[in-house]
Amino acid sequence: MADTVLDAKPIVERFRLDDRVALVTGGGRGIGRGYAHALGEAGAGVAIVDIDIDAAEEVAAELDQKGIESLAIRADVTQADQVQAMVDAVLSRWGKLTIGVNNAGIGLWVDSEAMAKGDWDKIVNLNFTGVFLCAQAEARVMLEAGYGKIINTASMSGHIVNMPQNQAAYNATKAGVIHLTRSLATEWARRGVRVNSISPGYTRTKLVDDLLATELGQKVMPTWMGMTPMGKMADVTDLQGAVVYLASQASDFMTGHDMVIDGGYCAW
Repeated sequence: MADTVLDAKPIVERFRLDDRVALVTGGGRGIGRGYAHALGEAGAGVAIVDIDIDAAEEVAAELDQKGIESLAIRADVTQADQVQAMVDAVLSRWGKLTIGVNNAGIGLWVDSEAMAKGDWDKIVNLNFTGVFLCAQAEARVMLEAGYGKIINTASMSGHIVNMPQNQAAYNATKAGVIHLTRSLATEWARRGVRVNSISPGYTRTKLVDDLLATELGQKVMPTWMGMTPMGKMADVTDLQGAVVYLASQASDFMTGHDMVIDGGYCAW
């Protein structure tokens, strides 16, 4: 039996993503933007996918300034033809796809008895169906290559029921993402494709800051912080190490795992 400790690459090198290609949906802002920067800084070429092409191009320009190869792509990830076009654009640029980060999603605070079906459908289609369509299209490429990393953005909301705001549709879709991740992971494990998810807790982004500026936002903040052992929200940078780890060789034996990064919220 080989001594893998002595034969392996140094651990820091196993976190490097040189010669790999990533795409990040919802990459034009917030957590997705943070993921795009992290993957690029670790050595990958990065496609930034967003329904807002201006936002995607802005992030691509930020990466270009760091000397990172990048590509901005507009896609509605709820539409299978646009998802396939997204993957095709990456293959046209780089000839391969090794990392798929399926991060696009939305939330809505609304009492369930008052929720319109259109709002339910919008959240389910983007947060759940969109993740499946992206993973499916990415996996077709990765399975043929015999290797790939798929990373889905779930949420601690897939494990617990948030309070005091009501967001049943969001919670349900994120729970669905966690179990979809497990299901795809076991299906593709022996064919070289690893599927994991990241479940952030409350994370400071512009969208969250806008919500917190509302009257309801001011009411929920004390509850959020009181239920978080660390007593604060995450910054986007607190999530970057996780996405690089899951995208890298260092996590090759991990699949079907949901990595919760919540400041201890779920521990209580």
